[in-house]
Amino acid sequence: MIIADTSIWVEFFKRIEPIFSSLVTLLENRNIIGLSCIFGELLQGARNKRERQTIQSYWENLPRTDESSIFIEAGIYSSEQKLLSKSIGLIDAVILVAAGKANSQVWTLDKKLLNVLAREDQFHLANGVSGA
Repeated sequence: MIIADTSIWVEFFKRIEPIFSSLVTLLENRNIIGLSCIFGELLQGARNKRERQTIQSYWENLPRTDESSIFIEAGIYSSEQKLLSKSIGLIDAVILVAAGKANSQVWTLDKKLLNVLAREDQFHLANGVSGA
């Protein structure tokens, strides 16, 4: 399973290759996990009702992971790993913790998050899409 962060979804909605095709295949196979914080960010940036409906449609149809207490766990993890000093905010910490709990890969184009992922043994970058 894969957690695609906001940067990947933005590229997907813009139909930017190779992200678009890769994500289509993963979505068809139900290999993308939806996180509420990512879809909250996407909805925050939606420009109109049509975009909001499209984003919500994906959200409603994605597999999900248990997010109960995830923000507390992410806060603890962030503190322990000193992620704020690496410019990693709470949302990205949530993504890291959720990926660890679900034994999932993280797809991102965020350079700061990529740097943290590259140093973490328990997280794996997706080949060819991570932007690394």
